[in-house]
Amino acid sequence: MCIFCKIVNGEIPSYKIYEDNDFLAFMDISPATIGHTLVIPKKHYDSIFSLDEDTKIFSLVIKLSKVIKEALDLEGMNILNNNGEVAGQSVKHFHIHLIPRYKDDNLKMNLPESTFNKKEFEKIQKRILEKI
Repeated sequence: MCIFCKIVNGEIPSYKIYEDNDFLAFMDISPATIGHTLVIPKKHYDSIFSLDEDTKIFSLVIKLSKVIKEALDLEGMNILNNNGEVAGQSVKHFHIHLIPRYKDDNLKMNLPESTFNKKEFEKIQKRILEKI
């Protein structure tokens, strides 16, 4: 059983900020910033690739983002989700990070820039559209 399932089952304590029949939100015990929160479905899904399409987690993410912003007087927020080891997923239970941002928090989340030409974009677009 994964660590998040143990938290859901009450086997491991957590700092819960929201809970209903389907979802749980709790403070990250290794926070990137003050108020760093994880939002998870209570049902175990390894990643977004196994998540049911009708899961309503993003409505909760919006609600909690607004609540955390008001409660902690944020300047911004990163909403992060990693899927698969290569993407940095360390706990194999789907979760969304709500990372409050403050003016001088010194947290760096820089993505490298790369460029593609028009033909490359069209090729990638075609491959995706064929699967929709």
